[in-house]
Amino acid sequence: MRRRALAAGIVALGALLGAAAQAQDAGLEIGGSLKTLGLRSRDAGGDGFGLSLNRLRLEAKGDLAPGLAIDLQYDNELLLGSYLRTGEFQAMKDLRPPQYWRADANVLERGDVYDRHRLYRAALTASIGTVDVKLGRQRIAWGTGRFWSPLDILNPIDPVALEREERLGVDAALVEAKLGPLSRLSLVYAPAPDRGAPSRAVQLHGNAAGIDASLVVGRLRGMEVAGLDLAGQIGNAGVRGEAAQLRPLGGRPFRRVLLAGDYAFDGGLTVSIEVHYNGGGARDATLYDWNGLRAGRVASLATRYAGLYVAYEITPLWKWVSYVVRNADDRSQALDTRLVWSVRADLEAVLAVQRFAGSRLSEYGRRPDSGFVSLTWYF
Repeated sequence: MRRRALAAGIVALGALLGAAAQAQDAGLEIGGSLKTLGLRSRDAGGDGFGLSLNRLRLEAKGDLAPGLAIDLQYDNELLLGSYLRTGEFQAMKDLRPPQYWRADANVLERGDVYDRHRLYRAALTASIGTVDVKLGRQRIAWGTGRFWSPLDILNPIDPVALEREERLGVDAALVEAKLGPLSRLSLVYAPAPDRGAPSRAVQLHGNAAGIDASLVVGRLRGMEVAGLDLAGQIGNAGVRGEAAQLRPLGGRPFRRVLLAGDYAFDGGLTVSIEVHYNGGGARDATLYDWNGLRAGRVASLATRYAGLYVAYEITPLWKWVSYVVRNADDRSQALDTRLVWSVRADLEAVLAVQRFAGSRLSEYGRRPDSGFVSLTWYF
C-alpha cells in the first residue's frame, strides 16, 4: 500500500511538471498554495501541545485536449511540534482515509517531525455533447447545508472543522447530463474502500419559478437514501431546506431534516441560521456513537442542532467570521471566531479561536479550546 501511494505521489509530481512544461500549448492552469498553520491546544489528558502544519499544494487544472479536462491536486504536509507525541496523533496517523484508492503515504516520522503526501484531487472529465463523465478523486457537493447536510453523505460536513475549506474527496465516477439551462441528471458510482457495497445514486436537479430543487435516490455509504433539497428567495432573504429518509443496511430507517435562512444586510453584514434534526442520533449522551464519529461514518451524534454563521466585512481587506453550533440535546456548544486579513491578492492571514462549552459527557464539552494563526500564499 505504502509503495503504491509513494508511486502515486511521484506520478502526480511528474504529471504536474510535464503539465507545467506544456501549459501554454495545452491551456492548463498551473498553480497551488503554500500554507503554514500554528495551533495551540490540549490533549485528552489536559496537557498542552503545539502543532505547526505546513502544506504545499500543487495544482494542474484545465483542458488536456478538446473535450478532455484534468483536475490534479497534490499535497505534501510537514507536521512539527509536541502534538506528534500525543495519544490522539499516534492513533490517527496510520488510519486509512475513507477512500477506495490508497493515494497517500507517510514519508518521514522522526521525533517531532512528520511528513506525509497524498493526492487531494485527481480526476479526468470527458465531455461529449451535453454529457460530462468525471472519473477519479473529486468533490461531489450535493445538498445546500453550511453546518449539516442530510444529502451530502459522500463528503459529510464537520460543523466544527478547524480547516473548514478542506473537504475530503471521494473516488467515484460521476455522469452529468444537461437537460436544460438550469436542469441536469447526475449519476454517481463510488466503490467502497472496505470491499463493501458500493455507493450508487441518481440526482435530478431543476429550477422552477426561481426555486432550485434536487431529488436524490440511491444507496450511499451503506444507506438507502431518498431525499429532496430546495433553495429560493423570500424577499431579500434566502431560504434553504433538505429532507432525507435513510435506512442503513440491516438497521432501522430514520429521517434527517435541515431548515436554513440567509440574509445579507447593507453595510457588509451576512447572517445564516440553520436548524437540523438527525433521526440517526441519540437523545442520551451515554448512547452516542463515538466510534462512528471517529471513523467518519457519522457527522453528528445527537438529534437536535442549531447553527449560526455571522460574517462582517470590516474593510475590503479585513473580515470577521464566526460560527456557533449548539447541540440542543446535551446543551453543549461550540464557537469558532476568526479574523481574516487579505494581505494582498495572493496572500491571506487568519487568526482564530475555538471555544467549547458543556459537560464532559457532551458532544462539544469534551473538546479542548484551541487557537491558531495561519498564513496562505497562492501562486
